[in-house]
Amino acid sequence: MKNNINISLRNLHEDQAEVLAELANNKKIWDNVRDFFPHPFTTLDAIDFIKKQKLNEPATHLAIYYGDDLTGVIGIDPMKDVFRKTGYIGYWIGEPYWGKGIATKAIQLMTDYSFQNLDLIKIQAGVFGHNMASIRVLEKAGFKLEGNLKKAAIKNQQIVDDLIYGMINPAFQ
Repeated sequence: MKNNINISLRNLHEDQAEVLAELANNKKIWDNVRDFFPHPFTTLDAIDFIKKQKLNEPATHLAIYYGDDLTGVIGIDPMKDVFRKTGYIGYWIGEPYWGKGIATKAIQLMTDYSFQNLDLIKIQAGVFGHNMASIRVLEKAGFKLEGNLKKAAIKNQQIVDDLIYGMINPAFQ
C-alpha cells in the first residue's frame, strides 16, 4: 500500500526487530501509549510482538515505512461482542521521523485497509488529552472527536482525560 509521499505499510518481519526496538525504546513514545507497551523496549520485545502479529490473518498490525526506512507501527485491534464491527487503532512513529506527515498518511492507509479487509463499520482511537500532536494527526486523517472521557486514565501517575476519536466506514454513511 503506497501513497504520494512515499509512505507504505508492510507486514512485520523478525529482521525488523532491531530497528523496531531502537525506535520504540523512547520514553517520549511510551508517555503517549498504553502501559502494556514495554519500556524499556528491547529487541526481544520486538521479536515477541512481531511473532504474535504474524498469527493474525489478515494482518492487523503493520510496519510504517517512509521510503525504505522503518519508522513505526500501526495496528487495529478488532473489538469484541456487541462492538465486534469496531476496531481500535493505535500507532507510534519513531522520534527521528516526527513532523513529516508520516502518521497522518499511515492512519489514512490503515483506515482504508481496515475497512476493506477487516469487515469494520467503525474505527476508534483514544488519545490522552495532553497529546496535542496525536490529536492533530487524527483530525488531519479525517477522524472526528466523539467524546472526552474526563479523568479516565492514569499515565505516569497522572490522571488524564481520554479523548475518543472515530471514523465511520464510508460504505455505512
